[in-house]
Amino acid sequence: MEDDVNQIVEALHRGGVMLYPTDTLWGLGCDATCEAAVAKIFAIKQRSDAKSLIVLVDGEEMLSRHVRHVPKPALDIVRLSNTPQTIIYSEGTDLASGVCAADGSVAVRVTSHPFCKKIIRCLGRPVVSTSANISGDTAPRTLAEVAPAVRQSVDVQVSEAWEGQPTRKPSGIIRIDTDGRVQIIR
Repeated sequence: MEDDVNQIVEALHRGGVMLYPTDTLWGLGCDATCEAAVAKIFAIKQRSDAKSLIVLVDGEEMLSRHVRHVPKPALDIVRLSNTPQTIIYSEGTDLASGVCAADGSVAVRVTSHPFCKKIIRCLGRPVVSTSANISGDTAPRTLAEVAPAVRQSVDVQVSEAWEGQPTRKPSGIIRIDTDGRVQIIR
């Protein structure tokens, strides 16, 4: 399985897109700092690039490198939540165009999924996490639910052996402003 990780990381370094299991659903991912890879994800999903993407990081250090200001309530949620929580921060930094929303905000989840953490650590950068479906279609909970057109569009596909125990539902989404004001989105 270590060869799989090396192959995936090499593809991501070349600007590739992966089909992979996350801590929630099966997703499309790429190096969140690579413009061409992010553009390819929008093309695969047939989705407007006006809609931003979720980013996965491996911990608080990487979070602080890609979010201009991390309010204390966000750190409390990251440390205490036992379910996947995506937090929308006011300003992302050092990320590809299309990752952040038009207002500069960015949705980030600190992942606890072993595969995702391993890929992010080996890549040394955050990865995009968006459901592995054409925009508007049902998000796949298993690899078998991923449409053939999506499978054929990626550069590398992760084996089901890495699936682990995803929640099989989308993460919660919370917006936290720089002043600490919290809004639950989902």
